[in-house]
Amino acid sequence: MRALVARGHEVVCIVRPRAGVGGGLAPDDSVRLLEGAIVRFGDVGDPASLSRDGVRGERFDAVVSCLASRTGLPDDAWAIDHRANVHALAAAQACGASQFVLLSAICVQKPLLAFQFAKLAFEKALVESGMTYSIVRPTAFFKSLSGQVERVRRGKPFLVFGDGTLTACKPISDDDLAAYLAECLDDETRWNRVLPIGGPGPALTPRQQGEHLFKLFGRPPRFKHVPVALLDVIIGGLAAAGRVVPQLAKKAELARIGRYYATESMLVFDPATGRYDSDATPSTGSETLFDFYARLASGAAAPERGDHAVF
Repeated sequence: MRALVARGHEVVCIVRPRAGVGGGLAPDDSVRLLEGAIVRFGDVGDPASLSRDGVRGERFDAVVSCLASRTGLPDDAWAIDHRANVHALAAAQACGASQFVLLSAICVQKPLLAFQFAKLAFEKALVESGMTYSIVRPTAFFKSLSGQVERVRRGKPFLVFGDGTLTACKPISDDDLAAYLAECLDDETRWNRVLPIGGPGPALTPRQQGEHLFKLFGRPPRFKHVPVALLDVIIGGLAAAGRVVPQLAKKAELARIGRYYATESMLVFDPATGRYDSDATPSTGSETLFDFYARLASGAAAPERGDHAVF
């Protein structure tokens, strides 16, 4: 939102009446956080509310959708990543908008999970809609890679799967990603394209992230290696128990999501070679993950990790 306002756009934000992690933000909180924009409250899962409370019969030029399910569980994913975006697309067409910018995810390149298939289903609907579109697929966010900062600060080992080099990503900051999304409205080279994007600098493995944190806190590196096979055992047990206890089936799906991120890189995937390619993954912005770690270590930043927190 700030990136759009800074570029001179008149911005209307449609948000939940109770937004934020766990619905902890009241309407007044959202208005303060979204200063500079017109804030309207509605239910993006309800097309009638979207039209009545959000669009209000007005004309818009473009829609930027950052809708994403909180958990990635199948019901949540199909309700938000797919259906809510379908409602937003219909509302965009009804209000005269000619352009749609979608925040997707780079992991949909190799789909195995419900939320990935839901995102892909909407991407397809958007491409076929006839609107000018930009589908932005970012790599890992800083907040998703900051869960072990406090562990290291307290002298605990850094947890890695395997040897800590199974995966890599080009982390991107919220501000750099926001700028990239906002620029899609005016940069014609980004129109009608799927756009993978990472942050500045080389791709980083979890081991490199841990090594930097230990150096930042002046501690010798200590790693605890978790075998991926352990995740398979957990998933199998939860899935079996989930046939009797539905809540455990949900935990099994969350464990599958965890396994995916433990074993798949967040980089451009080359289906011809079956490998992830750091060099083929574009970069944008100026803030690095290690810059962010330094701000966390100094207390200048505190990430909001929310429903996706693992460690």
